[in-house]
Amino acid sequence: MGLANKAILCLSCGVVLFFPGEGIIAQGGRADAVPMGASVNAPDPTKKALSPHNRFAYDVVRAAVALPQGNPQDRLRVLAAAAAVIAPIRPLMARIYSREGLRVEQDLIQRGEQPSTSMLGAGAVDCKAVQVLVESIPVRRVDAAEPSVVAAIAQCPAVRSSAQRLVSAGLEEKKLAPRATLALMERAGLSSLWSKEKFEKLFNSLPSDAESIGREAPNIAAMYATVSGAVDVGVAQKAGVSFLLWLGKLPEGGDRTMSVNVTSAAMKQVLGDKGYEEALASDVMARQVAQSAGGAAEISRPFEELASVLKAMDFAKEDRVQELEALPASQRAREAAASGFASGTGGDRKLASRYFDLAFNSVNLVWRERESTSDAAGIVQEVSEAAAQVDSLDALRRTRGLDDAAAQAIGMISVARVVASGEQTVTAER
Repeated sequence: MGLANKAILCLSCGVVLFFPGEGIIAQGGRADAVPMGASVNAPDPTKKALSPHNRFAYDVVRAAVALPQGNPQDRLRVLAAAAAVIAPIRPLMARIYSREGLRVEQDLIQRGEQPSTSMLGAGAVDCKAVQVLVESIPVRRVDAAEPSVVAAIAQCPAVRSSAQRLVSAGLEEKKLAPRATLALMERAGLSSLWSKEKFEKLFNSLPSDAESIGREAPNIAAMYATVSGAVDVGVAQKAGVSFLLWLGKLPEGGDRTMSVNVTSAAMKQVLGDKGYEEALASDVMARQVAQSAGGAAEISRPFEELASVLKAMDFAKEDRVQELEALPASQRAREAAASGFASGTGGDRKLASRYFDLAFNSVNLVWRERESTSDAAGIVQEVSEAAAQVDSLDALRRTRGLDDAAAQAIGMISVARVVASGEQTVTAER
């Protein structure tokens, strides 16, 4: 059955009508066009012919980007996902998405909000625009802008000087960006004068209100462990003791435990056992904090959840829907999607459909709590891709049925990625 015939059959389910070369028409036969601006959703003028898979992905991505997102964080998530998928297909369109995304990212930073993602991770970035982004970041916002600065340093080497000035100014105001600082140190060389100066400055700039940036403790510890061996022993000792004292102000928990473990181990390696004991002997409070090293540190995603998903293939022939309904929404979404993939690719489409019903219903719950869920967009992507590898058109229908337009868009783009990569064909029988 040809691609066009397959699309006509799909019209009967009220989801998507696809004609090669003519774009997508969505539910009810309505042209899916809610443009965010003519230049953003304009057709790419590139004349290179597209394969059926890439044409399908191109049209789906354009339709997804055209869906309205009132929340700028959601808009940024959608544009980043779209640019990453469309870049190999229509590079110019990816750059158009990137420019809009960088503007959204810049606006969020100016307001003191940490962007939910960064356009720079999607590729297809204009380094001149990235330079403008970095230079426009207020010093008082460098902590919120840190993910963007880290991505900028990786993608565009020319921004390094601007990023160094920004990070240095932030340290003067005790606005720390440890990941960005470490990224710059690695590019300048850990033994460079700039790196040594900023290492010492950072540990002299730890804010008195430790809890205000306590979540950054593991990143600061990682920076200490990476750079302490490249600075003078006396500097490493002083910085390590200062950091342990600062960690002692944090409440008990995974971030503190992990940071103490990493810092203590690094101090022992750099100072030696004798030097480490002498350092702790100089401050009784630092010794007390160091003595808590070795405890178990929590991680953000329980291992049991990941392990359970990885075992889904073991249950391909079992109906576990009722069992999965008792799980937390994020775990339920992931595990139901994994089971749906296992059942669907194993030939049981009926059972797979039940699993995907549960998975997408769970995605709606996860998305409603996205501001407090670390990887809501990743869960939408994971579930949508699993469904697409079983039946791409059914997956597209399911993503269009999600409650929120941003979740719909991210799901659609995920389906497009699977089809474009050749992991599924849009001509599969229903």
